[in-house]
Amino acid sequence: MPSWTPPVPLCSASQKESFAYESTVKRWPIILTGVVDELNKINGTLSGSNDDEQAKMAEGKQLINDISGLIYEMRHDRDLSPLQATGLPDDTAAYNDELAQLAEKGENKWFSAPWLFAECYLYRRLRGLFAVTKHWNLFDPFASQKLSTWRSSAVGAAALAKSLQKLVQEGPVNDEKKLKLDLLGMLEVDLWGNATDLSLLTSLTHEEIQQLQSVERGQHFVLKTDFERTWEHFKTLKDARVDIVLDNSGFELYTDMVLADWLVTLSPYVSEVVFHPKLIPWFVSDVQPHDFLILLDTLDDASFFPADSGLTEEDRTAFRELAARWKRYVKEGKFRLSVPTELKMGDKGGELADFWTTPHGFAELPAAAPQLLSELQKASLVIFKGDLNYRKLVGDAWWPTTTPFDDALGPLRGKIDILSLRTCKADTVVGLPEGTEERVEKEDPKWRINGKYAVVSFSPRDS
Repeated sequence: MPSWTPPVPLCSASQKESFAYESTVKRWPIILTGVVDELNKINGTLSGSNDDEQAKMAEGKQLINDISGLIYEMRHDRDLSPLQATGLPDDTAAYNDELAQLAEKGENKWFSAPWLFAECYLYRRLRGLFAVTKHWNLFDPFASQKLSTWRSSAVGAAALAKSLQKLVQEGPVNDEKKLKLDLLGMLEVDLWGNATDLSLLTSLTHEEIQQLQSVERGQHFVLKTDFERTWEHFKTLKDARVDIVLDNSGFELYTDMVLADWLVTLSPYVSEVVFHPKLIPWFVSDVQPHDFLILLDTLDDASFFPADSGLTEEDRTAFRELAARWKRYVKEGKFRLSVPTELKMGDKGGELADFWTTPHGFAELPAAAPQLLSELQKASLVIFKGDLNYRKLVGDAWWPTTTPFDDALGPLRGKIDILSLRTCKADTVVGLPEGTEERVEKEDPKWRINGKYAVVSFSPRDS
């Protein structure tokens, strides 16, 4: 079990008023049914005209049966079965050791297990089903969703591209007041880029995607705002390294790179940005190395965004210019992944990558992943993107909302300079000023989970 757990109850589906319960009852089965539909669609295109196709079809049918069985287990609140060896990086012990401890407490079922553990277990177990196949072992069951959503992001992405290109044409800024305004604007863009999350928004229309990506929410919706503290930290930096622990691919990754571009190209603070991806399909839309490369290529591909997407030639030129600069930065090392870009699913990424898909909260970093912690300490700021990273930072617990962010970090507190950019899509939230919860509860009872509100949280390294 974790060496540190929050001193308050953990979120779980045993609490019927919680988003954990809604996820287990409704959201997860919808996600898994979508994977079954994807497999059925692909199997339907295979002719079975040769041995390979017949074998692939047979494996596809078995995957459909196995995933359907997983849905059944979930809906009937069965035991979480231990993970079997699948040739994946050796993380089975991290899951199975915790499962054994949960079993001793009678909390090893879908509804009684801690929500964070159960959700990580779900995606890890799903990946294990594909990993043991011959013909589907490199298949990303969420790839088509990720590409479709990114393709629907043309208008919002183009607006950002032109805004950034205008700043680049104006050149580096020496005026501190403008630097601050530009930095905070870029951070706000990157914050609201987190609104598109396919694991939570399971049925998005084209119009809804564009609305989410308008990135024009305003400070009223940022319930905890450490932008000023972040600016004070940036002012102390010179040619520094910033790490971004990535969340969603597509539009959010694009906004991550827009921020990184501004930091490297126009600010005096940063000379290198390191991006930390996952190595297996994770929470539907999380970034894998191939998603990083795909985004660069799609910006350079005139045929990717539909002809009826409303893009002008100016928009497409801005995309090409971004792609050229970002690809150059990858070659020069100004942008780099924490792992080799050619890593495929199932390849060992070492502690630097494998830790992100364990069930561990980030309070476990010092004890469970000291090599990764040491690497993160080379950065002058580590930006944790999105809701899952936030849940892992604060232990996914029912903290009082006024609990200081630093306190909720547990043993990670003071070890690295942290900036968390999170739109609220789960129950846990900390660091709110007195009275904020009560005010927002009256405004919007779904404020914790609907992605409309956000928290920006900064925690410094101990000097």
